[in-house]
Amino acid sequence: MGLKQNLHNLKEKYKGKKMAPAFNALHTFLYLPNETTHNGTHIKAADDLKRTMNTVIMALIPCLIFGMFNAGYQHYLALGEIEAANGFLGASFWTIDNLIIGAWTVLPLVAVSYGVGLAVEFLFAVIKGHEVEEGYLVTGMLVPLIVPVDIPLWMLSVAVIFGVVIGKEVFGGTGMNILNPALTIRAFLFFAYPTWMSGDKVWVHGAAERAGTPDAISGETILGSLAQNKEAGYEIMDMFYGIIPGSVGETSTLLILLGGLFLIFTKVGSWRIMLSSVVGAIVMGLIFNGVVEAGWITESSKFYGLMSTEFWQHLLIGGFAFGVVYMATDPVTASQTNKGKWIYGFLIGIISIMIRVFNPAYPEGVMLAILLMNVFAPTIDHYVIQGNVKRRMKRVKVKAA
Repeated sequence: MGLKQNLHNLKEKYKGKKMAPAFNALHTFLYLPNETTHNGTHIKAADDLKRTMNTVIMALIPCLIFGMFNAGYQHYLALGEIEAANGFLGASFWTIDNLIIGAWTVLPLVAVSYGVGLAVEFLFAVIKGHEVEEGYLVTGMLVPLIVPVDIPLWMLSVAVIFGVVIGKEVFGGTGMNILNPALTIRAFLFFAYPTWMSGDKVWVHGAAERAGTPDAISGETILGSLAQNKEAGYEIMDMFYGIIPGSVGETSTLLILLGGLFLIFTKVGSWRIMLSSVVGAIVMGLIFNGVVEAGWITESSKFYGLMSTEFWQHLLIGGFAFGVVYMATDPVTASQTNKGKWIYGFLIGIISIMIRVFNPAYPEGVMLAILLMNVFAPTIDHYVIQGNVKRRMKRVKVKAA
């Protein structure tokens, strides 16, 4: 009680002062607010913004832990110090050495993402005099999961500042932004530092200090290989489990699938957006497979590798699954109407595979597809609502007649 009373006294001391938002954010992080609704309410629920954000973070934790193991595994595999893991439960994958090496490089990304992002959030809260919002809790976890494991920390810091300021705060903060902040940060990194985001190297810890070892070992991602009409070089189950090179959290389709089911069960993520995005990707993949089978595209074409990829394999490679489950379903930037969610998700799936195939320089389209549909989501909802209004007006006129 002593600590709680002291915190209450400090809260009273800071009340009405400029630093009150910053203190209140730390206070409510430890304790629930003591405010209750006194007037009549239409809906009573136990969830709030903080609980919603924490639910998404819980769904992301398995991807984070797996990403640490995979970073260490790819490190030792690239050096030839271990043999390839025999399946998801391979003894050479789930080792403490892999976890230590992976954590050594992944956890600093998490620390920088949260430290820099929350510092910007606190600064804007103090300047503008509003409470610190919990929206960045999820963004801070998403960012280290969608960037290459070896990205310089200063580069990530610059991108986080840009994403929080330009992607969110200029629109008014959490709930007002039209672009997903995490994808805004990744888009900034891609266009500002494209060589670091190409994903054509396998990170090796301490490689520069090893005699005769290059700074990084060449090892293209699956999408990079297919974009150059090469073989993927990985088993289907390895792609499903995630034992492949890639960004920290995007490789394991299995864990992403389980996270998506958890978000659907808790009613935090929209199953309509997830399902329609998958359907859109499958439709586009089938169209490209049909074009190849019809002989309209030959093996000499630069688009052949990704066009000839089996339509269902597009769901397992790259960041498609991660983007659809954790970022396309963002309740702020996605469509709000049920019919709009079907349209929104379907177009994300279609555009993702189109960009993946027709842009070999950047053989991953889910980021740009989601950002594009973020911009059009309000328009989709507008026409859905107007369509409902017109149908109701027609019914009114029929009854009046």
